[in-house]
Amino acid sequence: MKYAAVAAAVFAGDLFLKNHIEGSRELGDEREACGGRVVITKSHNEGAALNFMEDRPGLVRKVCGASLLALGILWYLLLRKKENAGVMLGLSLLVGGGASNFYDRAARGHVVDYVRFRTPWKKLSRVAFNLSDFCVFLGGVLYVLFRKDA
Repeated sequence: MKYAAVAAAVFAGDLFLKNHIEGSRELGDEREACGGRVVITKSHNEGAALNFMEDRPGLVRKVCGASLLALGILWYLLLRKKENAGVMLGLSLLVGGGASNFYDRAARGHVVDYVRFRTPWKKLSRVAFNLSDFCVFLGGVLYVLFRKDA
C-alpha cells in the first residue's frame, strides 16, 4: 500500500504543479530562483524526451501508454511477490511519474514542463523538466541499483 501512495503522491504533486503553472504563467515566461541557477518557466513538449518525435505526438502517446501499461504490470507482479524496498520504490516513482506525463499527453496533448537549470552547457540550460521527469530518472536509477541481478 505504501508504494501505491508513493506513485499517487508523485502523480498528484506533479499534476498540482502543472495546473498551477498552466493557470499562472504564459509560455516562455521565466522567473529566476536560487540566485539565477534555477529558472521557473512554462513550456510544452509534444514529443518524448528533448522533444524527440514532436512531429508524431500520437505515436509518442501510444508508445508511452504501452510502456506505462507494461511497467504497471511489472510493478503489480513485484508488489505481490514482495520485492525489495529499493526496487519497489524505484518502480513506484517510475509509475507515478510516467502516469503523470502520460495523463498530460492524453488530456492536454502535450507535457507541461516548468523548471530549467542554468549550467555552463547551453543545450542543457535550454531543457525544461517537471517533477515527473525527476521521479522517472530517480526511479530508474533505484531500480537498476537494487535489482537482484544487478
